This record gives sequence, structure tokens and C-alpha cells, in this order.
Amino acid sequence: MIFTLGINHHSAPLAIRERVAFGADRLPHALADLTHSQPVKEVAILSTCNRTEIYCAADTPEVVIDWLARFHGIERSEIAPYLYTHDQPEAIRHAFRVASGLDSMVIGEPQILGQMKDAVRAAEEGGTLGTQLHKLFQRAFSVAKEVRSTTAIGANIVSMAAAGVHLAERIFESIGEQRILFIGAGEMIELCAAHFCAQKPKQVTIANRTLERGRALAEQYGGTAIRLDELAEHLAQHDIVVSCTASPLPIIGLGMVERAVKVRRHRPMFMVDLAVPRDIEEEVGELDDVFLYIVDDLAQVVESGLESRQAAVVEAEDIIGQRVQDFLGWLAGRETVPVIRSLRDSAERMRRHEMEHALKQLAKGEAPEKVLDHLAHRLTNKFLHAPTQTLSHAEGAERAELQAAAARLFHLHTGE
Repeated sequence: MIFTLGINHHSAPLAIRERVAFGADRLPHALADLTHSQPVKEVAILSTCNRTEIYCAADTPEVVIDWLARFHGIERSEIAPYLYTHDQPEAIRHAFRVASGLDSMVIGEPQILGQMKDAVRAAEEGGTLGTQLHKLFQRAFSVAKEVRSTTAIGANIVSMAAAGVHLAERIFESIGEQRILFIGAGEMIELCAAHFCAQKPKQVTIANRTLERGRALAEQYGGTAIRLDELAEHLAQHDIVVSCTASPLPIIGLGMVERAVKVRRHRPMFMVDLAVPRDIEEEVGELDDVFLYIVDDLAQVVESGLESRQAAVVEAEDIIGQRVQDFLGWLAGRETVPVIRSLRDSAERMRRHEMEHALKQLAKGEAPEKVLDHLAHRLTNKFLHAPTQTLSHAEGAERAELQAAAARLFHLHTGE
């Protein structure tokens, strides 16, 4: 049975989501720990700023919920009110909707598809992706492609990065006059840098743990790179700060920002924290001269674009509904595999036995035509013995059901 369980921006606030997030460095250990310590056959973990979801093939999701709480060192009761659990067919529908961008904060955004592919890649590398989940995700990627190519779900998309620019323009008359500091050098920061730098800011700085990677991104926009441990001395020089790292703890504290604001003589500072867990301490948002936004705040910016996409959403949901039924058919077909294999094994044993018998007859000098005829008769009788015996001894409703099944299985025409 395929299950999906987790929390997302619909079910839980950021304060809860960040407590159960999986950093890329912890993901391999988490996958191994879950499959080795619990009766979970297959598993993949999708963890982004908006969601943490566990896709698994297991007998029950309860053991996975207990594991999730234990792995993060929190009580199950603390996260239980925010968790959702889906089994078949809703687990399949949910995976297809997530891949297609229908469950995202920004409807139709394409970034989640790449994040889901990364999650699948991690599960493959960890050896936790079996036949069922492999097929589920391949179908999910196919559905996402179909939805994007046949509907207008991605038209006029408002990305998180574009929403950040929009918020900054509420504070500053012109971003072209501001100095921007990007903290991190991952995919989200690359997207933000592309959007903000399109406004031609006065200065661009990239702060990253690995200076070489920071330099590579900074050079694209004529900027400079610094190390994370240099943040304190450079923070006051920047008007806009956009942060998204994989740090498990905040890297910008209240004291650091207070000192920067004082050096800036209380000129406003716009800060966007896209990290989960947070990069910037929550208390920073209480400072008078600081405008701090987190991922949940960006949802307000993109709501205006939702109405224009509703027709596309309806079309996408119809496509997903059809593909869910297709996948359920595939799963049901897998249940007949053991019966088919057993039937073929039985027929193969009969064939080998009769071939041996026929070869002995030929070796004794029997006429080939006679041996072949005898072989055909013996095979036919052996293969039909069990079903004819069962039909003969059946009574009432059972007999009618077996007769109908036999007619269908062997394509019989029983009419007079």
C-alpha cells in the first residue's frame, strides 16, 4: 500500500514546518534509518521550504509518524495536529498534484518538480526506491509534463523570487539604487539573483560558506563574494538582504541586525528569509527599521494571480483524475502477477514432463506422428484437468461465476 504523510504551508505555520525539515546532508541518514528501523519497504522524502512529505510503501503510516517525531526529537503530539495522511488512491492523486504545481503556494510554479526529482534521486542513491514508488514518481513526472503542455497552468507564473522583488518595490522607490546581499548560492538564491539583478542594483554581494561557489555566482552579475563568517562586518552596507541556506540554526541574529541598523543611521533594511529552518531570527522582524518577510508572507503577493489560473486548474484536475485511475489499474495488475507466474510455472512443469515422455517414446522407435499426437493429447488433458474438475463439482452461484470466468479467460462462445 502506498502512503503519503507530511505537513505543508496549508496545514502548518513555518514555526512547525522548520522543526521537521530535512537538510540535504541529513537526508541519506534519514532514508536509511527509516527503512532499517521500521517495516517500511520503500520510501522517498521531499523536503522544501513549503513542505516535508514522506512517500512510502508500507502496511501502515503510523510507524512512520512515530519515526518522524523521534528522528527530529519532538513529541508526536506537537506535530500530530498539523499532519495529513493519504492512502490509495489519494496518496497517488496528491503526488500527481504536487508534481504538477497544484499544491504549491504559487499555483503552477515549476520549481517543485525539480525538487521532487531531487528527492527521487536521493532515494535511488540510498536504495530506498522500489518498484511501486519508482513507477509512481515516473507517472507523476509524466502527468506534470502533460498538465503543463496542455493547460495554461504555468501562464504568467509569479515565482517566489518575483514576489520578493515585488515586496522590495513597496519599500524602495527603485531597486536600481540599492545594494543587495544574497546569502547562500543554491537554486533559490540563483533565481532570486536573476530577478533582483534584472533591476540593475547598485551593488551585489554573495555570502556563502564555500567562497568559490559564491564567486562563481557573483561574477555573473558583476558582484563580489564573501564568506559567511564575514556577514557581521558587511551587513550594514546593504539595503536588501535575501537569504536561503541549509543551516540548521539562524545565521543572522537580533544583535547583529541591531548593530547594522545603528551603523545605517536607521535607514530601512529589507530582508527576505526563504530558508526552512530560518536563517534570520524571528525577533529581527520586530525592529522598527527592518522589514522582514518569510516564505509564508510571499503568499499574499501571489494571490491576485490565482483567479486567472482557475480554469487551468480545473483542466489539470481532470487530467490528474484520469491518470490516477490508470495508475490504480497498474497497481491492481501487479496483484495478479503471482497467480500468472504460478500458472505459467505449472504449465511449464507439464510441458517438461511430457517432453521427456515423448523423447523416450521416440527413442524406442515409435512413429513421430504417433508420438506428437500422443503428446498433444496428454498436454491438453493435463492442462484442462483441474479447471474441468472444478467446474464439474461447483454448484449454484459458484458454478455460474466459474462458467462466466472460464468463458472470459478462454474466449469461449457458449451460445447454442
